[in-house]
Amino acid sequence: MFSVVLHGLIAYQRTVRLDVREIARRLDAALGGTLVSALAGSKDSKSSHKWAKEGGPQPRPEAVKRLAFAYEQWQRVADAEGEHVARVWFIGANPWLDCDTPVNAIREDRLKEVNRAAQALIDDSFSG
Repeated sequence: MFSVVLHGLIAYQRTVRLDVREIARRLDAALGGTLVSALAGSKDSKSSHKWAKEGGPQPRPEAVKRLAFAYEQWQRVADAEGEHVARVWFIGANPWLDCDTPVNAIREDRLKEVNRAAQALIDDSFSG
């Protein structure tokens, strides 16, 4: 249990030290701009690329919250399971999210559910 909490805290600390532009860049590289824009709640599929550019527009506060949360979950899953599994986890139907995707759940601000789904994957837990 201590290890789980420690890994979560490390992911959180690494995330809060980054500027939103860097978070957008890293998520774009990991998931692609269309998915990143979608999980942030933007209707413009190119928003994340714009946010990532120096001098680009600043995302709205709710988008910043979703981006930071998504990056924290990305780190947790990728550290435990690898980047390929993390990509599939973000876009795949997830049994811990009633077969919705983490991308949709983050966009809908179901952050506690997504956090539990990530932890269930990391722990190899089958209870919902």
